[in-house]
Amino acid sequence: MSTIAFLGLGIMGSPMAVNLAKAGHAVVGWNRSPGRADALVAAGGKEAGSIAEAVRDADVVITMVPASPQVEAVAYGPDGILENARPGTLLIDHSSITPQTSVDLAKAAAEKGIRVLDAPVSGGEAGAVEGVLSIMVGGERADFDAARPVFDAVGATVVHCGPHGAGQTVKAANQLIVAVNLQALAEAVVFLEKSGVDLAAALEVLGGGLAGSTVLARKKDGILARDFAPGFKLELHHKDMGIVTDAARTVGATLPAGAVAAQLIASAVARGDGALDHSALLRGVELLSGYGRERGA
Repeated sequence: MSTIAFLGLGIMGSPMAVNLAKAGHAVVGWNRSPGRADALVAAGGKEAGSIAEAVRDADVVITMVPASPQVEAVAYGPDGILENARPGTLLIDHSSITPQTSVDLAKAAAEKGIRVLDAPVSGGEAGAVEGVLSIMVGGERADFDAARPVFDAVGATVVHCGPHGAGQTVKAANQLIVAVNLQALAEAVVFLEKSGVDLAAALEVLGGGLAGSTVLARKKDGILARDFAPGFKLELHHKDMGIVTDAARTVGATLPAGAVAAQLIASAVARGDGALDHSALLRGVELLSGYGRERGA
């Protein structure tokens, strides 16, 4: 078992840290805003008052923060990870950031004798709570093998995807697929309801056929209840679509459906829905179809 510093106890980070503690690891948590460590402490972990305090005795440092600027904020500077973690520490970044940020972090950390894996996750809050996340990992194979007990405490599908940045590239592709899938699901829901079909029955049978997906299975109940409490916020998916759009431009890949989905997500955020679950793309389709007001959009 490892001593783990877990930085970022948000919607995803808190249950991940809890699962690590339940698996027997000694977990010390830190969050930029206070009051987020209660679940971890209840599971046997501890709370640190600073990044330096969290990482100084850690074998493994895990970061789970919103975007590249936050990763850089916790990693660099006199109070950051690289200046306070011991040489030989393994830094696992579960955040979804640009591939280049991961590559740059790995290079800077190597100068301090710190090993890095970029290991973004997919599965949302439910997957984090259940410990069944999909984890796509970039970095050295030996470091991936060393980290496997940590990954196994929080994920069910764990794959080494290549060198530094590869995990983030695969996560960008994941977010592209999820965005298009969510938009198609939203359009199907409005089409079904306007056609007078029983929505619950329709989604049940669609889930058992080729149209079935993890997106449909995970989001069906919330859509039926019009409950958009965030498992993954639209504003974060908006950020991720910026990552995949920029990365695709860099390599010369064309994403026509992805570009439309990215704009619809941007519209939802501009409309004030950024703090809602990304399944709230449904609200935009309802508005376009003429009955958003009745649905509370």
